[in-house]
Amino acid sequence: MRMNNAKTRWRSGVLQAFCIFLGLCLMAPLLYCILVSFMHEPEILSPDLHLWPDEFYLGNYIHVITKTKIFRFMLNSFIVAFGSSIARVLTGCLAAYAFSFMEFRGRNVLFWLVLGSMIIPAEMLMVQNYFTTAELNMINTYMGMMIIYMVSGANIFMIRQHFLNYSKAVREASLVDGCGNWRFFWKILMPMSTPVIATVFISSFVNSWTTYLWPLIVTNIEEMRTVQVIITMLNMNKMQSVYGQVMAASVLILIPSVVIFMLFQRKITAGMTAGAVKE
Repeated sequence: MRMNNAKTRWRSGVLQAFCIFLGLCLMAPLLYCILVSFMHEPEILSPDLHLWPDEFYLGNYIHVITKTKIFRFMLNSFIVAFGSSIARVLTGCLAAYAFSFMEFRGRNVLFWLVLGSMIIPAEMLMVQNYFTTAELNMINTYMGMMIIYMVSGANIFMIRQHFLNYSKAVREASLVDGCGNWRFFWKILMPMSTPVIATVFISSFVNSWTTYLWPLIVTNIEEMRTVQVIITMLNMNKMQSVYGQVMAASVLILIPSVVIFMLFQRKITAGMTAGAVKE
């Protein structure tokens, strides 16, 4: 018995040490990015490795804040990320409700088509999406930047798996009591599905916040650019090294995503595991 307990403690200790090591490996690039953002350019370009700044230099942050329109870009990104995330939650929940609780011809075929859309690379549709957006006169608009992020097959699948945890008897009982589909969806199902809804919203927000290529394609005026474009604008400065400024801008851009994950970590975990086991 003592030997078994010793083996269990040893395995637990090894697993914990491995998790700590893995966490440090994942955090190392972010930590180094933060430290570099406080370094002078000669210190960054020095052939000697500097893991810690000789002094905490704020000039990189001052330049990014005063010489670029980073807050305007952050506002654009917030509008696009928030709007597309709300739309993705609504479309995902409505589609998942239909696939989970409603009976109609071709339901399974349509669901498999939704799953099939997940394996199509977004880059394959980029050109056609651009021409469609241009035909709809959505170039240089928030709707043009949001439109391709409003529906996600992966989110529909995740929410459907969560909805399947609820017995159809709950819906049937609500219908008997005079609760229609729309009322059951909003008053009963949605409140019970808060974890998965929060997960879909947060993951969609972060994905839209960090996207670069599509907003760059559908905008050609500086006032409509998003935060990721500022990194390219800083790197286009060929007259001097701007590594510190790039890192400072990256840190500022990361703050909203990190705050969201820290605030909603438990809901994200609950949402990711929802539907994993069906009772």
